Amino acid sequence: MNAVLGSAAAPFFGMILFPFGLAAFLSGQALAQSWRPAWQLPPWALLLGAAHRFLLATLFGSVFIAPAGCLLGIALLGGIAAIAFYLTRARKMVQQYPWLYERDGPFKWRRLTEPPNRT
Repeated sequence: MNAVLGSAAAPFFGMILFPFGLAAFLSGQALAQSWRPAWQLPPWALLLGAAHRFLLATLFGSVFIAPAGCLLGIALLGGIAAIAFYLTRARKMVQQYPWLYERDGPFKWRRLTEPPNRT
């Protein structure tokens, strides 16, 4: 596992989950709340992945450039950011346009079939 990730598994996943996972979640939320397009998620995941590798190398003495570890970190952080993005986008669409849309699961919305009764 150390050869693949470039570090021990505990620091790798610990840093993915807590500080960088939280940062990825907040980045995804911020992109959705400011109505940014979803194509902006990968550059942010790449930046967070680079910061993750840098801190792993400096704090835990791991290999800075381990291709599999870099790609896995970027993919996990991008996935967390995408989950936050689509959760926030669906919530925002339904809250901002309640006369047009209703929730259709955690990540989707659909057009209302019947307008709400306003009496």
